[in-house]
Amino acid sequence: MKKLGLLLIALILVLSACGTKKEDTKDNEGNKNDVFTIGVIPAQTEGEMKGALDKLQDLLSEKMNREVKITSYPDYNGVVEAMNYDKIDMAYFGPLTYVVAHEESGAKAIVTQLIKGEPFYYSYLITHKDSPYESIDDMISDVKNVKFAFGDPSSTSGSLIPSIKLKDEGVYKSESENDFNNVRFTGSHDATALAVQNKQVDVGAIDSAIYDKLVEEGAIDGEQFKVIWKSEKLFQYPWAVSKSTDSETMKQLQDIFLEIKDKEILGAFGATGFTKADNKDYESIRKAAIKEGTIKE
Repeated sequence: MKKLGLLLIALILVLSACGTKKEDTKDNEGNKNDVFTIGVIPAQTEGEMKGALDKLQDLLSEKMNREVKITSYPDYNGVVEAMNYDKIDMAYFGPLTYVVAHEESGAKAIVTQLIKGEPFYYSYLITHKDSPYESIDDMISDVKNVKFAFGDPSSTSGSLIPSIKLKDEGVYKSESENDFNNVRFTGSHDATALAVQNKQVDVGAIDSAIYDKLVEEGAIDGEQFKVIWKSEKLFQYPWAVSKSTDSETMKQLQDIFLEIKDKEILGAFGATGFTKADNKDYESIRKAAIKEGTIKE
């Protein structure tokens, strides 16, 4: 009888524990405590972004009432693949990587940054102040002596747009087939700027907003550069969510981003604020990507 009593007590304890566990699971589901993951492209070196991304992560966690985790990826394609394989819920893309992700996995642009109140930027070709080149025509006339730098191969302003311009000028087909003395890909915009400043290359392609930010922060010496070419307007980098994201979450994210005033967060993106974005804003980039064969129509 004593053993039976002990068995009954043990059974009651097990059943009580099961009941508590089930109740906790229900609470967790109701509070949406699952992690919301965000991937970020390497527009600048990771160290330059870390503090701001940590603050943004904390802000989003607080406002969304769930854990948010932001991860910086080492290259642009890594973010696209993470979205394609459902490893992230949201991403900060370059315009080109966004149109690729939209094409491949249905990513949806919902927010972009404002630079001096405008959602646009440009592709620049920059050279050192000591360079003899005052225009892209000067560079092309001396192309066989020019060491040229793109940024990341998947960058809109650091690769796609300037490569189209150089192809139209008849001096560039690919990294291995061109009229330049040398062509390299630095991997990021700040690396390109430093390569030009240090005269490791003669001309580099760079994002105008990041270039201005690097100058303002003193990361590069603006007095050492000349801009010899400027593209047409490009719509700013989008924050995009996965295709499975519900409309309530999209609106919540838009509301949070549009209310951000923190100078460190905004400063990391060279932004004065955020505004709503939509897939149609990137149609010109999509057409450029089709022209280059990056995506198929």
